[in-house]
Amino acid sequence: MRVMEDDLFPSTPGKVKIERAGSMNRQLHRCFASTSTMFLWALFLVAMTASYLSFQSFVDTSSRYFAASWGGLHWERQIRASAAPRRPPGSAAGAGMSVLVTGAAGFVGTHCSLALRRRGDGVVGIDNFNSYYDPSLKKARRSLLASHGVFVVEGDINDGRLLAKLFDVVPFTHVLHLAAQAGVRYAMENPTSYVHSNIAGLVTLLEACKDADPQPAIVWASSSSVYGLNDKVPFSERDRTDQPASLYAATKKAGEEITHTYNHIYGLSITGLRFFTVYGPWGRPDMAYFSFTRNILQGKPITVYRGKNHVDLARDFTYIDDIVKGCLGSLDTAGKSTGTGGKNRGPAPYRIFNLGNTSPVTVPNLVSILEKHLRVKAKKNVIEMPGNGDVPFTHANISLARQQLGYKPTTNLDVGLKKFIKWYLSYYGYTRGSKNL
Repeated sequence: MRVMEDDLFPSTPGKVKIERAGSMNRQLHRCFASTSTMFLWALFLVAMTASYLSFQSFVDTSSRYFAASWGGLHWERQIRASAAPRRPPGSAAGAGMSVLVTGAAGFVGTHCSLALRRRGDGVVGIDNFNSYYDPSLKKARRSLLASHGVFVVEGDINDGRLLAKLFDVVPFTHVLHLAAQAGVRYAMENPTSYVHSNIAGLVTLLEACKDADPQPAIVWASSSSVYGLNDKVPFSERDRTDQPASLYAATKKAGEEITHTYNHIYGLSITGLRFFTVYGPWGRPDMAYFSFTRNILQGKPITVYRGKNHVDLARDFTYIDDIVKGCLGSLDTAGKSTGTGGKNRGPAPYRIFNLGNTSPVTVPNLVSILEKHLRVKAKKNVIEMPGNGDVPFTHANISLARQQLGYKPTTNLDVGLKKFIKWYLSYYGYTRGSKNL
């Protein structure tokens, strides 16, 4: 029994407990060592992931920076130099404005930018040079502006970062917003381009103006197209504009409502100008007078639309120099915005004006004038106007613009087309009697 007891119990008390405790400690040590290693590996992986993400963000940012066609110290110096007014000290016209012109390489934008620069105002342009019509004409206009010291940024008004940067570099006093997707018929082919430019682009620009310090006064191009199916003539700013006949007209009408909202909430000073069929040198190739001239010179037939019951279509053709006077008059009389710093300090001006010639001319008469100055007879295909959004006539009542802006058009269609044809023949290299470019 003793032997059995000795065998069952050790001669040294506590030995088993010590060995068991040591074994447990070794297991715990290995466990903690393993956990610490795992924790260190986890920290390492987190650090590597964060480094990768930071590097990827840097690469993306750098790619966007280098891919952009704007930015950098040289670019900023060009912007500031172009935006600086150049009126002599003590000038009776004042110190001069600093104007951001959108759509500066467009027809109206080019003429307005040149007129502002010639009288000593600072001008910076922005244009996306899209392919709605031949971009080479827009680039030629940009070269013309550059020769007069006007810098044009290639960019889109939907680019909020670019607009914010421009307002950061220059405290513009005014914005002349002329960028838009133009044309009534093209809306049936590419409707989204009108929403992109005329609505989304307008809102992006208004947001930038709202946040600018100081807030600029805004003059922008609406359109006579907003009168739509209105049959009361001449068209007055007080007439109804809730029956647009085209998507283009609808986007311009939407623009008037949107600008009113930004005026009311954010105190932006806003003037909308309803242009009536602008024409002249450096014009748009999609306009009838332009395409008629091209086709007549090339011996190609022209399509002349006629309204219902064989009524001739008529337009209130307005020469570009008269439109420019209206635009500059609007800039000169625009009151200040009142919402700088995010606090609306009271009502800011909100105005809408017609800019037309008040003397509608039928399309057949337009063709006759072109024939006279080109000394070439047109080959005409006369057809009924399709349902493409065009309206049969336009006629502007300009009494409000005359009263508040001193607007007074002076160029009739005969004189204006003669000037346009002189430019056209020079720009495209025609010689009298030749049908070749």
